[in-house]
Amino acid sequence: MTKLKGILLTEGMHGMISQVEGLAKALDIEFIHEKIELNDFWKLIPPNFTPVNNFVFKNDISDDFNIVISCGRKSVIPSIYLKRKFKSKIMNIHIQDPKVSLHNFDYVVAPEHDQLKGINVLTTKGAIHYLSNKDLNENKNYLKPKVIKEKVISFIVGGPNKYYDYNDKILGDIFLKIKNNFINNGYQLIFIPSMRTPKKIIDKAKNFFDQNQIIVTEIDKKAYLSALGIADHIVVTCDSTSMISEAAMTGKPIYVAQMPSTKKNDRFKNFFKLFKSLNIIKDLENSVDKWNYEKLNETYKISSYIKGQLKNYDFS
Repeated sequence: MTKLKGILLTEGMHGMISQVEGLAKALDIEFIHEKIELNDFWKLIPPNFTPVNNFVFKNDISDDFNIVISCGRKSVIPSIYLKRKFKSKIMNIHIQDPKVSLHNFDYVVAPEHDQLKGINVLTTKGAIHYLSNKDLNENKNYLKPKVIKEKVISFIVGGPNKYYDYNDKILGDIFLKIKNNFINNGYQLIFIPSMRTPKKIIDKAKNFFDQNQIIVTEIDKKAYLSALGIADHIVVTCDSTSMISEAAMTGKPIYVAQMPSTKKNDRFKNFFKLFKSLNIIKDLENSVDKWNYEKLNETYKISSYIKGQLKNYDFS
């Protein structure tokens, strides 16, 4: 049987790509990525005030696909446009709250902490993603030759956003907790930056931690997967629910490096509350514990449901 074809619409950010690609892989479809670019005026206009027309976006999207999977504000209008154009010949799935009528999509995949309700809403605990145990196992040895200690702490770092500003004092306090809690107690550090991590934070890590620690300075997917695979404990900065969700598929203890928020962040608070209730995370404080929890596999849960619905579509 010929595989279904998909087109993935995002703004090109890691967290979004991870979610759309993860779902596409779990659905076992062939897919291509399309980084959405809006025309200048429409970059400033919320989707609910934007006309559903192809003059809104720069992309010239072909019709050789069966499933549209979109994520992020910029991809909302292109997804709706394609659904209206091809109607029942395609399925369109949007990940995250689109901030427009949910009836514009066949399915909306949203984390529980978004508190989004609708007949076509599929809820998840945290964010879905592209990681699998196979990925971790295949890349486990990538960083292993550099590991000289028996215990490993992997520190996954995000970057400033509209909720967290990463000032020097906050970052210094987090670095000091990692040094006191882990490095001083026989752990070796693996520092992993993300696409949002400014160079000055990477430089600060190089200057703060001693030469026995592994400081990854570039975006390196293999290093990220290896760090998750060989870690005994994982620390993730609080600004990325996506990276915390990805770490949660390991079943390993996860500490969240909390920071004061610069504005109201109820979505983050709801996420942390849920993950604490599931015994997945604890706040990074001044002690180290070991604990277990059921590994999250929300991508599989969602994809299994959608696969069951594909029979209702005529893609011919």
